[in-house]
Amino acid sequence: MRFFSISLGALLLATTAPAFAQETAPAPAITLNGTATVISDYKFRGISQTDRNFAVQGGLTVTHETGFYVSAWGSSIDDYVTVHGSAHQELDLIAGYKHSFKNGVTVDVGALYYVYPGTRPGFTGDRSSSDFIEPYASLSYAIGPVTAKGTVNYAPKQKALAIDQGQSGLLKNEDNVYIAGDVSAAIPKTPFSLTGHLGHTFGPSWLSGPTSEYTDWALGAAVTWKNLTLGVSYVDTDTTFITPTGKDAAKGSVLGSIGVSF
Repeated sequence: MRFFSISLGALLLATTAPAFAQETAPAPAITLNGTATVISDYKFRGISQTDRNFAVQGGLTVTHETGFYVSAWGSSIDDYVTVHGSAHQELDLIAGYKHSFKNGVTVDVGALYYVYPGTRPGFTGDRSSSDFIEPYASLSYAIGPVTAKGTVNYAPKQKALAIDQGQSGLLKNEDNVYIAGDVSAAIPKTPFSLTGHLGHTFGPSWLSGPTSEYTDWALGAAVTWKNLTLGVSYVDTDTTFITPTGKDAAKGSVLGSIGVSF
């Protein structure tokens, strides 16, 4: 997925006299987490959204103690991401519920609404639509420092997923399915972590690009120091996506990022 949150909660202990008993401060009912990142290329499911150029990204997540959360995440993007050709930002609005069980299993369900500000019809004959909704569900299992996760995203039939995003009015609305598996591991007693990803997009739809379906994969490593994270990853696909500038947005490449959390 396009968003992530980093928990910054801390355990507070107090000593009371004369019994010297320690009490744990109650956890807040609502927590707020945020991130800000600069990355060398914003790749969504293996395809560059910035014509293989840098992107600036940021997000905020509000979580309730019951497991319900809402989040907003944004990134700079290039014009070709929408058929309208005027998008420069992507805004993801997310609402969901997450619950972790004692056996290491975590369930996460919700819906993600992709918004591209400034892409409403702006000239005569333009019928295009770029905003769409995508429900998701994931199941993860943690064993010590290693976590494995499976995710399914399903975007039902919508105008924005038509091959031309509805601009011509002649092509039918499409739906899209994305399935992915992720593995992450923190290296004990070090600030380093490793990640692996494998995903597959089922189309045809606007999200599938020029092919009816394709596979993407990635390998990454990160190091964290206090609230700062430096990351490097290799991202690739088995498809081709030529941008208006002649670049292949689906070509494999090494990405670097620097991010801060609060």
